[in-house]
Amino acid sequence: MAGCLRSLYTSLPMKVAVIIPAAGLGTRMAAQSGTRAGTTKQFAEIGGKPILLHTLERFAAVERVQDIYIAVRESETERLREFLSSQRLRPKIHVVVGGDHRQRSVANALGAVKAQNDDIVLVHDAVRPFVDSTIIENVIICAAETGAAIAGLPAVDTIKQVDRTAKGAIITSTIPRERVVQAQTPQGFRYALLKRAFDEAEEDGFIGTDEASLLERSGHEVAVVMGSPMNIKITTPTDLELAEFYVQRLQNEDRHTQHRIVG
Repeated sequence: MAGCLRSLYTSLPMKVAVIIPAAGLGTRMAAQSGTRAGTTKQFAEIGGKPILLHTLERFAAVERVQDIYIAVRESETERLREFLSSQRLRPKIHVVVGGDHRQRSVANALGAVKAQNDDIVLVHDAVRPFVDSTIIENVIICAAETGAAIAGLPAVDTIKQVDRTAKGAIITSTIPRERVVQAQTPQGFRYALLKRAFDEAEEDGFIGTDEASLLERSGHEVAVVMGSPMNIKITTPTDLELAEFYVQRLQNEDRHTQHRIVG
């Protein structure tokens, strides 16, 4: 994992904008739960409030963040604006129309961002509501120093490379775990680097799996900072059950802390 200098966090006069692509249809969630794909998973509730709100609150707690851009389906823009107007979140939140895939949604939001070349843009999954401020700040720091950084976790399971066949999969090699990380978000970049990578991908018709893949393709190294096993992406009903457990645990920890302070 990259070791970046925390002194940069206070010494650099950069702004930080956050892009949250939230235009997905939740097809995996619907397929595994047997429900109709239509209610997007980011508006599903955990702990009595939408997943998206949990996520927004995490970034609102980071002082450096000045703007948040949320990309949603056009049919949901008014609903989201009305919902946000009832919340008291510190940074300015912009609602933009997303696209038919993640890269288009992020590109649309990136087009709305007003930033200088060395400002930092973070991209974060709407359905990763348990990211903590330490991870967010570390990605900002490392992106400011190196130009591009993501949160990630070392692989725990043995990773096999396979060839797909009509009958399943055949192992072709074993990839050393020390060479593999599981990518998470946020993923952070200097604005100019991210914009260039997106422009190049658009020109070539390339669709990447995440923002880091576009920077890799553009020839820029991407650093990795330590993520967290708790920084899960909620994509299935099982993830939703785990998220409810995490919410309850965090609420219990908060109550215990408050009781200790009062006592």
